Amino acid sequence: MHALDALTIIPAQGPIRGRASPPGSKSITNRALLLAALAPGTSHVTGALKSLDTTLMARALRQLGVEVTEPDGTTFVVVSEGTLRAPSEPLMLGNAGTAMRFLTAAVTLANGPVVVDGDAHMRKRPIGPLVSALGGLGIGIEDTGGCPPVTVRANGGVPGGRIEIDGGLSSQYVSALLMLAPRAAAPVEVALTGPKIGARGYVELTLAAMRRFGAEVGAAGDGAWRVAPTGYHAAEFRVEPDASAATYLWAAQALTGGEIDLGVSDDAFTQPDAQARAVIARFPDLPEVIEGSQMQDAIPTIAVLAAFNNRPVRFTGIANLRVKECDRVAALATELNRIRPGLAREDGDDLIVNADPSLAGQTLPTRIETYADHRIAMSFALAGLRIGGITILDPACTGKTWPEYWEVLSELGVRFEARAGA
Repeated sequence: MHALDALTIIPAQGPIRGRASPPGSKSITNRALLLAALAPGTSHVTGALKSLDTTLMARALRQLGVEVTEPDGTTFVVVSEGTLRAPSEPLMLGNAGTAMRFLTAAVTLANGPVVVDGDAHMRKRPIGPLVSALGGLGIGIEDTGGCPPVTVRANGGVPGGRIEIDGGLSSQYVSALLMLAPRAAAPVEVALTGPKIGARGYVELTLAAMRRFGAEVGAAGDGAWRVAPTGYHAAEFRVEPDASAATYLWAAQALTGGEIDLGVSDDAFTQPDAQARAVIARFPDLPEVIEGSQMQDAIPTIAVLAAFNNRPVRFTGIANLRVKECDRVAALATELNRIRPGLAREDGDDLIVNADPSLAGQTLPTRIETYADHRIAMSFALAGLRIGGITILDPACTGKTWPEYWEVLSELGVRFEARAGA
């Protein structure tokens, strides 16, 4: 399926039932890979996600002199001396936000210049706050108009001290600094410059992973963390299933009145997007206002679900979606309106979905632009479960985080019409 230009979803003829396992968490996998690379010894990362984003992270770590092998489809073995070597060529990270932000901080430990770069989409995604924070430590670092590529003049280490960071655009900036901090020469305090932070729950994921690799970190007041210069030790690390991926299965179940066994209990997820489970369970009576700041990657799923809700839904706290793989607020509004004009609109940084339960059962031929964004493709496929004629362009973009997405839907009984050259 991955070589196809388009897939048209055939509406489900009844409740979707079966078993489907979401892949390992992308967010946790890339954290574990980096921490293992910074830890002397041999670490095993099991239950991991193998996708474009994690492949890019692993490739970059190899360029930095770390041995990363993949004995099976869900395991990485990382052998490291705990040091990073300046690579001979730029680290090319595609549109992998976690890899870009985390490595921008981590490569300050290398001995020599490092260029961290991405594709055309990544070169539009902001990284200025992280670069400014690292520069405040005296590290030679430059971005390009506030975005990648970033050039780091690394000299083998970083000093301790206080690092202030504006985490309003992305919690990944905060996580990047926190993961670097145990390798500093002295204790580090990472402090937010304002009350706002992207999905704060992802910082908790970072802290949990850091502690698993031996870090000592604690709160230093509201919006600040103190990290001891302990370094890291190698570890055995099990990655939990991806909650963001699970949202598509929860929504498919809700849309069709079905039942999908994910193979894990709901409380197996510690990721912020797991909050979406309780929201999705309220369909077709979703709340009139959904505050999405702490479950950002679940919002495309819920927004498509909201199109079939019994009442309109306003999504708030989602300004950060504008600086994801694409401007997801605009993309969601645009593509929902392709299905039916007036179905959605932007109101500042809010998204309003004008629910229309009568959409279910209609045939509304629509070609969904996906903007090279895996979450747009996977979420709008859900609309095709209830509306005839929904065609997903560039379906292979789901490979960024879930290469097997279409196969999993197929195994659940969803049918497609494949189109080449569409």
